[in-house]
Amino acid sequence: MTFSTEYTPPTDPLEILHEDHQIIAVNKPSGLLSVPGRGEHLADCLLTRVQAAFPEALLVHRLDRDTSGVMVFAMTPHAQRSLSMQFEKRTTRKTYVARVWGRLEPKSGTVDLPLIVDWPNRPRQMVDHENGKPAVTDWRVMKYGEGETRVRLFPKTGRSHQLRVHMLALGHVILGDPLYATGAAAEFPRLMLHSEELRINHPDSGEGMRFRAKAPF
Repeated sequence: MTFSTEYTPPTDPLEILHEDHQIIAVNKPSGLLSVPGRGEHLADCLLTRVQAAFPEALLVHRLDRDTSGVMVFAMTPHAQRSLSMQFEKRTTRKTYVARVWGRLEPKSGTVDLPLIVDWPNRPRQMVDHENGKPAVTDWRVMKYGEGETRVRLFPKTGRSHQLRVHMLALGHVILGDPLYATGAAAEFPRLMLHSEELRINHPDSGEGMRFRAKAPF
């Protein structure tokens, strides 16, 4: 299985959440690649849009194409090194909001399931207890709806598709997921996953900073 061949990224103007001499935080819309894909038709991405406004901006991390929310970019090589190290050492704190299929119970818990790429079906990932890399996600239910649950997700690691596969493994796929949802769970206008908050330490001062963007669903 692959992404749909149609790539029609949203044309929303750049939404800047924070800007200083070292870092920029922006709110990425769903449907926009974080970085360019292979081929001219996949050139439009958040990185190139940010660099059109801030030519010195440098990539630090990414979000899946279909995920929206907070992303931070570095404005100097020093900031890029500092932020990359924070992500690598897992000192950043990330909070996501998702709408998932069914009634997720109990109201809080932890998923600890190692992940690896599902090669024949890439870019899908899968749980693999033998060869997978460690992946841990905490969850906390916000509220129950009609056949669905709104939940906050706190990834402790940063594996590809981690939140999507962990929710699937619990039997509560994220609504609108183009790769993992099937049937009625797939029939939503977008992936219902949003990076609501990112906490980092400022590359210069070391001061704790918090960037937030409200979920649009």
